Amino acid sequence: MSEQALLKLDEAELRGLLDGRWANIRERARDVIQGEQFAPVHGLSMEDHRARTLKQLMALAETGMPAYGFPESVGGTDDIGASVVAFEMLVADMSLMVKMGVQFGLFGGAIKALGTDEHHQKYLPDVMTVALPGCFAMTETGHGSDVQRLRTTATYDAGSGEFVVHTPDESARKDYIGNAARDGRMAVVFAQLRTPDGEGGLIEHGVHALMVPIRDRKGKPMPGVTIEDCGPKAGLNGVDNGRLWFDGVRVPRTNLLNRYGDVAADGTYSSPIENQNRRFFTMLGTLIRGRISVAGGAGTATKASLAIAIRYADTRRQFTRPATDSRPEREVRILDYLAHQRKLLPALARTYGLHFAQEELVTRLHELSKSEERDERAQRELESRAAGLKAVATWHATETIQTCREACGGSGYLAQNRIPQLKADSDIFTTFEGDNTVLLQQLTKALLTNFKDSFGDLDQLGLARFMAGRVFETVIERTAAIPLIDRLIAAAPGRDEASLYNRGWHLELFEDREKHITEGLARRLRRAKKDGSDAFEVFNRAQDHVLAAGRAHMDRVVLEAFVAGIDRCGDKSTAKLLNRLCDLYVLSVIEEDRAWFLEHERLSTARTKAVSAAVNDLCRGLRPYAVRLADAFGLRDEWLGAPIALGAEERRQEVQQADERAERPKQEQQA
Repeated sequence: MSEQALLKLDEAELRGLLDGRWANIRERARDVIQGEQFAPVHGLSMEDHRARTLKQLMALAETGMPAYGFPESVGGTDDIGASVVAFEMLVADMSLMVKMGVQFGLFGGAIKALGTDEHHQKYLPDVMTVALPGCFAMTETGHGSDVQRLRTTATYDAGSGEFVVHTPDESARKDYIGNAARDGRMAVVFAQLRTPDGEGGLIEHGVHALMVPIRDRKGKPMPGVTIEDCGPKAGLNGVDNGRLWFDGVRVPRTNLLNRYGDVAADGTYSSPIENQNRRFFTMLGTLIRGRISVAGGAGTATKASLAIAIRYADTRRQFTRPATDSRPEREVRILDYLAHQRKLLPALARTYGLHFAQEELVTRLHELSKSEERDERAQRELESRAAGLKAVATWHATETIQTCREACGGSGYLAQNRIPQLKADSDIFTTFEGDNTVLLQQLTKALLTNFKDSFGDLDQLGLARFMAGRVFETVIERTAAIPLIDRLIAAAPGRDEASLYNRGWHLELFEDREKHITEGLARRLRRAKKDGSDAFEVFNRAQDHVLAAGRAHMDRVVLEAFVAGIDRCGDKSTAKLLNRLCDLYVLSVIEEDRAWFLEHERLSTARTKAVSAAVNDLCRGLRPYAVRLADAFGLRDEWLGAPIALGAEERRQEVQQADERAERPKQEQQA
């Protein structure tokens, strides 16, 4: 790597590239989220933190930022991409980030996606101003990931023209519901919809959503509604999570969010989607924005932690470098140690790749939201990609923030230095908006087949039986910069001849691994039918294989997004630096999974050793640019809020001057 060229890094070009399509939204957030009201805090009581978060939310509503995700017909701007990006930027207080997500993304988003214009006009203006604080009541104590089998019921009473919402048993209580414990007055409640069959029985129509009041204007629970506080949590204590029970609560028929399923006054059910499974997954698919937002929020928490840890490592000294004839003894900055570089720089490289993949996903979400006709295939691809990215981004956040804590030693353990709060607040991201393990299985299912004839069936038994009778075909879905990626792969040299830094070889290697793992999984599942094995057990025993396929797919997706991002860079020296960062991402992934590459004879022993040596070289080469690369995401110092990361530029200049003085020949210093 030519350091002379890279020293000309265009920081404005890099910032513009990372800010991307919604750069104006990011700048707006930097302008708005300022001052004591939004500054990071620690040590508040749960009640004080909740009160502060509500106050912040209401202040945010006055800025117009919540309008991004809502229809123009109610005063919004109908810019779904902007709403996700705005959510990502609220890292100064992640309780505010999540409460904003609950109010505008989940509660308001469900009304927008599942309701009709009548619901939009009635509720959304008050949702946007927080005049109507609300909840998204989906998760139950007994059914978290398996939403299709939740047990709350909404039974239509034709005599009164009302739905009766009921919690049949303890496992059916709504649990972990944001805004429920303190502030929410209305809830979008997901329940099994039932209508009379005319003969004294009931017809089940599957899960639907209804608007259910849970408190009056004075904050008192509505008749039949029981509310309980979930209490203190490991993090996000500014969010008032609670539990809800419904004891025969009656709501008008018009409170049914009826875009995908309606009930007439006489109890007749109708839907534009006849198949119940397909209808369920279509409804859930419209709520995908929340999952994509969580991936982005986790990414911002990761960036903040890396910015703190890398700035600290660039000025913190530990242990001495022995003197030589020309240089006196001096203490070493910890980021100069290879072991420390290996902790932080591969994580920074992966964070860049995930950032570009997130931007690509948000763009796709936005474009599909603008489409006049629903594209089923494109929607399924978006949902599976969102599942995979949410899983890998939140796992990466949890691992990286812990690494950053360790990299800062005792300073990283102090609450004032922010990392403990980022760690506590982001930890839940791995399991809310979908448990990561379940999400990767969902992604792998989409890789195995397009499920044209059985869209939406996530049942493991059904999956195994479905695969057992099919001939598997792998279809690689490109993500972006398709001509460029195809051209790089076509030009890649043979496996043994390729340079470790050849991008075409990287792309081909990741694609080959994904194909091999996925095809092997398909063959394994097909044997279920041939040998008469229990289909569930076959799938259950293959879960490690299922998760490996999902991870391999996402590694390839992130790489392609990284390549596409670099291709958009207008400055050659900046692009060169990003290419080295991309090399580090690729080679560190290969190093992590070298056992697979060796076992499947994709790499020789000598070549895997060369990969590790290359990772070392890349870490050393990228070390001078680490601080600027971390700062390029544009997180305000005020948002980081960590004394060990503030004033870093001045300290860095002082350290640099001291190093330069120490490097002078002893004779010059004596003179």
